[in-house]
Amino acid sequence: MLHLKKLSKEFAGKPLFTDLNWHLKKGERVGLVGENGAGKSTLMRIIAGEVESSSGEIQIARGGTVGYLPQDGIVAKGQPLFAEVMTALSALQEIEREIAELTARLEREPHDAPGHEQLLDRFGHLQEEFRLKGGYAMESEVGNVLSGLGFSPSDWEKECGEFSGGWQMRIALAKLLLKKPNVLLLDEPTNHLDIEARNWLEGYLQGYPYSVMLVSHDRFFLDQVCSRIAEVWNHEVSDYHCNYSRYLVLREERVSALRDAKRRQDEEVEKIEDFISRFRYKTDKAALVQSRIKQLEKIERIVLPPERKRIRFSFPTPPKSGKTVLELVGASKAYGANLVLDNIDLTVESGDRVALVGHNGAGKSTLMRVLAGGGVTSGVLKVGHNVVFDYFAQDQAQELDASRSAYEELLADSPFDMVPQLRDILGAFLFSGDDIHKKVAVLSGGERNRLALAKLLLRPSNLLLMDEPTNHLDLFSKEVLLEALKQFPGTVVFVSHDRHFIDGLATRVVEVGGGKLENFYGDYEYYLEKTAARGAPVPGQDGGGRGPAPVRTAEEDKGGGQPLSKQQQREEDKLRQKEERARGRRLAELEARIAAQEGELAELESAMACPDFFKDPEAARAGGERHAALTAQIAASYQAWETL
Repeated sequence: MLHLKKLSKEFAGKPLFTDLNWHLKKGERVGLVGENGAGKSTLMRIIAGEVESSSGEIQIARGGTVGYLPQDGIVAKGQPLFAEVMTALSALQEIEREIAELTARLEREPHDAPGHEQLLDRFGHLQEEFRLKGGYAMESEVGNVLSGLGFSPSDWEKECGEFSGGWQMRIALAKLLLKKPNVLLLDEPTNHLDIEARNWLEGYLQGYPYSVMLVSHDRFFLDQVCSRIAEVWNHEVSDYHCNYSRYLVLREERVSALRDAKRRQDEEVEKIEDFISRFRYKTDKAALVQSRIKQLEKIERIVLPPERKRIRFSFPTPPKSGKTVLELVGASKAYGANLVLDNIDLTVESGDRVALVGHNGAGKSTLMRVLAGGGVTSGVLKVGHNVVFDYFAQDQAQELDASRSAYEELLADSPFDMVPQLRDILGAFLFSGDDIHKKVAVLSGGERNRLALAKLLLRPSNLLLMDEPTNHLDLFSKEVLLEALKQFPGTVVFVSHDRHFIDGLATRVVEVGGGKLENFYGDYEYYLEKTAARGAPVPGQDGGGRGPAPVRTAEEDKGGGQPLSKQQQREEDKLRQKEERARGRRLAELEARIAAQEGELAELESAMACPDFFKDPEAARAGGERHAALTAQIAASYQAWETL
């Protein structure tokens, strides 16, 4: 499908790729990984035709198309969301318009008019092409993609310019997925997606009929989607035919073997060089010396990958807090008429690692601000004994002073006794040498986020409130942050859309939705198991649905979310089983109806393809009306099926 031949790219005389030879087969899903700055995004942009290579060529299968989604920078405006996304199917829309024009002409012209046969042939050909390309279900497909990416039906008629940057990238992603290019290039597609949308996109890409190449800092996403990992390193690409977790093991084995081989090679080279040095000027050894020199020139030197830079740090030892760290009682939070949190109770105890989950807009960040002392509309926030907290907001990196250097920004908030350690802290977060004097204004998103995280180390806190701390961190930095938080002796409440991060840290999950909270006293796997059992699509399990999650009443869940009794659990299980059986019957009915409708439509299209069909204008008109009605009924049936 795609072949790179001796591809090279240089920036300011420094090579990024050198004589790169690489092949992508049809249907492969490849994860592109490597250090920041290794050239992953540049390679994608070269393939997409946005950047020219220094030399070499790119070969794409005849008739193949390439689609590219950058990390940001795409803005759509000027028309409603649904209409904007429909433009991705402009070729199908053009066929639909021509079919409508031909239908009108065939209704007007007599069957013995000149060119009537050619019109019928063209009409039949277009109808078949339209059917094969999914034209009769294109509105349904657009609705499915928009829903999967988190847009509610109420958003569909909104003007695109009303959507913020993250939602603009979802619009661009929706259009790209609907175009179905033969080579789909996605650069950090999960950056702006919540867990629901990430899960939906996973399923979509797993069933994508063509080739996919993607860059992602979401380890779980890479594991679920990719069956091949391509590592950009040392000006070339190394292939591993496995998922990301297996790649980490195989890479370590490969690097370890390379180290051993290089050690042996260095020993051999040292012996040869020593021989040359000792006998270079002895006439009777001249032939042997020349032989050794030639031997040395033929040795292909082993190059080791550079040691990966990682954040290496641990949080300061905090003072001990009381057993109860935070407590919300009857708390509500509203912004004008919009009630985000409605009479909620929440208790956070010492040592908890609480993950707040829910779809975008459910109120997770609002709840974090409330816990950080942002105020409530009604109710009470009680802070426990000796609690010292730090709050890392979702936009914390934006709070940095752009006019200061990295060192000055840390110094401004540093207690006096921490000043001698500032350079060490900055070094731990990859600010070394002259990097500490870089102005905040010129730092990348990842560097700003690391600097904001570094500020958390300036004072010992026993409660960390962290809203999306992993934004803009690469895969390796996320792992080290995760390990540091695991070792942290205090309490952590956090929001994250990275499922691997949640799974590795959370000991309790709180689902936010519909203004309410639901507690799950266990790790993330337990949460997924319980939400799957209740048959509801939820963040982290099935991104197909939206809306608030079922919430227990105070009578059902007294004492801040204690588990139900066995009797109550049995009753809930029976009710769930009954609902599941009813849902199964409804699905079977819908599938039977769809089969019958599609069968009738196929018979009608077969009849309409016959030249004699349009001899009777009245019958032709009735057939056209029936065709339109059946198409609409099938689309509605599919929509109902997808909703179930």
